Amino acid sequence: MSKKSRISWLLIAPLLALVVAGFILPIGYTMVKAVKNPEVSAALPRTVMVLDAWDGQGMPPNAAFDALVEDIEEGRRGREFGAMTRRLNFELNGARSVLMQTRRALGKLEQPYAETLPEAVPELATPEIWQLIKTNSNPFTASFLLRAVDLQIAPDGRIEAVAPDTAIFIDLFKRTFWISIWVTLICIVLAYPTAYYIATLSNRAASYAMLLVLVPFWTSILVRTTAWFILLQREGPINAGLQGLQIVDEPIQLIFTRFAVYVAMVHVLLPFQILPLYSVMKRQGTMMIRAAASLGAPPWRQFLLVYLPLTMPGVAAGAIIVFMLSVGFYVTPALVGGLQDQMISYYIAFFTNQSINFGMVAALSLLLLVFTGALILIARRFVPGLGTMKAG
Repeated sequence: MSKKSRISWLLIAPLLALVVAGFILPIGYTMVKAVKNPEVSAALPRTVMVLDAWDGQGMPPNAAFDALVEDIEEGRRGREFGAMTRRLNFELNGARSVLMQTRRALGKLEQPYAETLPEAVPELATPEIWQLIKTNSNPFTASFLLRAVDLQIAPDGRIEAVAPDTAIFIDLFKRTFWISIWVTLICIVLAYPTAYYIATLSNRAASYAMLLVLVPFWTSILVRTTAWFILLQREGPINAGLQGLQIVDEPIQLIFTRFAVYVAMVHVLLPFQILPLYSVMKRQGTMMIRAAASLGAPPWRQFLLVYLPLTMPGVAAGAIIVFMLSVGFYVTPALVGGLQDQMISYYIAFFTNQSINFGMVAALSLLLLVFTGALILIARRFVPGLGTMKAG
């Protein structure tokens, strides 16, 4: 390697390390976490070993009862037991209660456990809980990824749809992308004339105009969302203004609606659409428009056939930024939206902070990344200039 090459690698080394530490490693960890399933095998090693030779039909061998008692007795004070009960309860509601009841009954049990344990815990007299332990004994599982698309692994190993009242994630992904697409389209419609007007101003006037774009951009998202929370309330200034102008007779519901989510998200993300558009429009100028006019093209043809294609890289660059930021929005829908307006990030936060189910968090995050990447690749085939904008 030449000296020039070594210097080049040395200069980009901090950026490379930042990308690896802040992007590649977290995504790799997320991918592993989405399929990792160590809880059952760590807490019930003997039971798992016995059930490994069981075909899942009928009741397990008597050795499985002995192994379960030994495993729970040995790990009753360890963290593995709690993690294992949470893991199984995620797959089968009530499994945690069965295992806790088993642990409480240990001091009263006598051998043979295959007879006394089902008497103390009747649920262990059926194969369901044993099939559940066997199904989740593999250290790797597709359970989280399947659940993230409203599927599950049945105790007998089949993949089936979850119960209709718990099938929420497909609708959540659809809602997330639907809201994000509309926010992106609204930002494009509002940003295009705004950026065009600023690009036609003198440098001094354009500086002042850009300041109006950048001041909200520099303000915290939480502050801006809170401002909309105040403005859109039933007793807020907007409703008071509408009543003062006699447009409405009584306050209308603005807060906790999809409308509020759109308004607040567009306000936050609009600068991300204006800035790349302004950059492209400023570089293009009006020379090509004047050339088209000199050739006799009417204004609408000048715009559609000349100016719009030339500025499409700015539209595409801004749209992709707005869309990718939209799909990960959490604070704004949580504050100004209703229950039916929450996006997938709301449930990622729920599984992180309340359920402590990091496997589900990783699965939802991974699918969100995959779906977003797929949508962008599809859009790239139909939107000219997407992903090809060059620094000017």
